[in-house]
Amino acid sequence: MNKVITSAQVLNLLQEQLDVWELARTNYEALKQVKVKELKFNQFTIKVQFNPARILSSAAKVDSKSIQERKCFLCQQNLPAVQKGIPFGDKYIVLINPFPIFPKHLTIAACEHVDQRIINRFGDMLDLAYNLDEFTIFYNGPKCGASAPDHAHFQAGNKGFLPIEKEWKIMKDSEVLKYQSANLFILRSYLRGTLVIESESKESAVHLFEHIYSSLNIRPDEEEPMMNILTWFEAGKWVICIFPRTLHRPSCYSAQGNDNILISPASVDMGGVFITPLEKDFEKISARDIVNILQEVCMNELELERIVEHLKIIR
Repeated sequence: MNKVITSAQVLNLLQEQLDVWELARTNYEALKQVKVKELKFNQFTIKVQFNPARILSSAAKVDSKSIQERKCFLCQQNLPAVQKGIPFGDKYIVLINPFPIFPKHLTIAACEHVDQRIINRFGDMLDLAYNLDEFTIFYNGPKCGASAPDHAHFQAGNKGFLPIEKEWKIMKDSEVLKYQSANLFILRSYLRGTLVIESESKESAVHLFEHIYSSLNIRPDEEEPMMNILTWFEAGKWVICIFPRTLHRPSCYSAQGNDNILISPASVDMGGVFITPLEKDFEKISARDIVNILQEVCMNELELERIVEHLKIIR
């Protein structure tokens, strides 16, 4: 597979944009000062980041009425004049994210304005991971943290930031299923139900993902199963972490008084970095809160086992 874009090109874009785009430069500088704390669990860590600039995403109104009443901020005609990008083939444009979580944070937006859906774009996601091999690529479903559910897009952040990049090797059990050259694992005792595909073959990974996708329930008011996905390419293989979801936002999001915690979990949170845009939440959030949030919004291991059993039948 030939690369159509490189990490070096994207890093040059980032620097060029920071030189001329005051909003982005201010937010990236502020990122160096964000507060971070670590909550320890048995064999893994959850980091919590206080990042006030992310209030736009965490508190985004994603109901149909709100979306229809605002301009799409990912359509190229609506981008700020100062914002430039690099084409990825003829389907996507790679942009820097002006409200970063990662020290190097990208948004990869589809060139056409179409709804956020993964089923026909999963192969594109793997291509991005292969080309941008210094980045982890992630996908947030329409009701799983995406603040632009009306415009297909991925995001990317520099490798080495998310704890799951190392922890998955510790938390995985022996493979639960092999499909062609792709291996499937369940991460055990990891709080959030996590399926991991490891594959040297893009085609095998795509086929296995499509089987997983078809094994997940689609709610009557939805058009795809709820999920977050992280993937990266290393040592000649794709590693793909799939987090099937059961709920968009936890009960604490809309709770009143001291019970309120403004967290809208997405791929970064699933990867082990919880984003709190309000300082009060950063200060008070505890390991027990993390457990409660993940238990509410994620599948458990028993549910994942049932999916795997179904996969063994249909593969």
